Amino acid sequence: MKKIMVGGLCLVVGGCLSFFGVQFFLKTGIFKIPGEIVFDENISNKEAYVAALADIELDKNVNISEFFDDKNKIDGTENSKNFLVDILVPVADFYEPKESITKAEFDERINTNEGIASVLNLNTTQKLLAVDGDYWLESFAGGAKYKLLKIDGENPEDVTRVAEKLQPLMKTFPDKSSVLSFAQTGVTALSRNMNTKMFQVGDGKYFSANLADYLKKFDLTHTSNESSFSNYASSGNICSDWRFLDTLTDIGLDIVELTGNHNVDCGANDAIATFEKYQELGIKTVGGGRTAVEAEIPLMISQKGTNITMLAYNQSTGGATYGETPGANQYYRENAATRIAEAKERGDFVIVDIQFNECNFYDNVNEDTTCDRADSAPGDQVGLFRSLIDMGANVVVGTSAHQTQTFEQYNGGEIYYGLGNIFFDQIWWPGTTRSLGLTHYFWNGKLLQTRRFGTIYDASYQTRIMNTEEIEWLISRLNQAR
Repeated sequence: MKKIMVGGLCLVVGGCLSFFGVQFFLKTGIFKIPGEIVFDENISNKEAYVAALADIELDKNVNISEFFDDKNKIDGTENSKNFLVDILVPVADFYEPKESITKAEFDERINTNEGIASVLNLNTTQKLLAVDGDYWLESFAGGAKYKLLKIDGENPEDVTRVAEKLQPLMKTFPDKSSVLSFAQTGVTALSRNMNTKMFQVGDGKYFSANLADYLKKFDLTHTSNESSFSNYASSGNICSDWRFLDTLTDIGLDIVELTGNHNVDCGANDAIATFEKYQELGIKTVGGGRTAVEAEIPLMISQKGTNITMLAYNQSTGGATYGETPGANQYYRENAATRIAEAKERGDFVIVDIQFNECNFYDNVNEDTTCDRADSAPGDQVGLFRSLIDMGANVVVGTSAHQTQTFEQYNGGEIYYGLGNIFFDQIWWPGTTRSLGLTHYFWNGKLLQTRRFGTIYDASYQTRIMNTEEIEWLISRLNQAR
């Protein structure tokens, strides 16, 4: 048969129809078939992707699929691009003592879609768990499964066009640059027998050597220091040798709370000199000052897109300033209500620290659990702390307890009744050698999580971070007290 080309067109004479069939099949020539988007089965957010790609023109087919990986593989090749569409983490109940699960357990949770949450949906009713000890909000690498969108095809230009269309649909996730980490630690009084040890070792960093690396990695680190620095520090007073400043700077201290009842034990001059040294070092203060007016000023934090108002009061343990003398900020309900209302009007997250009466039911040999309970000291501790949440505070923390006390969720807020001792010389009572630390993780003004960690010291006075078994034991014990 004979075929004739006219102006590039084939006029059919005999077998020319077969020519068109081949041309159509190979997608070449003038009747080229456009490329298509091929979606993997059960892909999430498909409707939004379809809408975004409605008017796209492609030369070749482009495939869109999803997969899980232990790493955030957002890179790609010439013919393939990946987008991060979700980060899934293991979670448990707020009161859960368990701190970490294995990778195999996490994989099973992913398969069953149980006991997991997107980091975008994390809230304070859940407890984020580590995976094989890797806590995602600390590492932003391990401890999570990354859900990735994969775009691939034969033609790199097609892949690029599809990626550009889908880019605006991709979400922003928390990362190290945008999450504010704020660690609160317990009672500090580098004094008495610790002064004796200082005279022996001569180095403030000796006492912090085993926990400095852990605490200094947070954006903000806090402690409640009850002892002022003095040249007259001895084994018999609650005054700190000046070399203990190195203990505090070694842990990366950013905020020192001055609500304690012993800050004026060494006299007004030393209390003022200590306050001014904090200012010189750039360490922020809250809950105390050179005068009553200065002591009452809230600490306002604005960092990484989060605004926090921190208030701190001495409710009943003494040492307060009532005028032009240094000391702690005395608690007055009306003042607290006003300050909290002002902070909430600004849209701030509110943390209130309180020095309450101290429990003294300690035992030299046995583990006495009396002081684990809220209301184990004189007065209505539970009523006071809950009333601050009712006023609008988000987190209330007790910073006078020398033995860790229980914690609870109440009316949308969190209460930690007593953190215990982080740096202290009380080694004769087992309960006073431990503390409960808190690390708050904020993102865009929202509290994602408060992680509870533990510290412990012995006769060496070198405080260390508790291991997983120890902190799980402590949380279980405090749960019993509640």
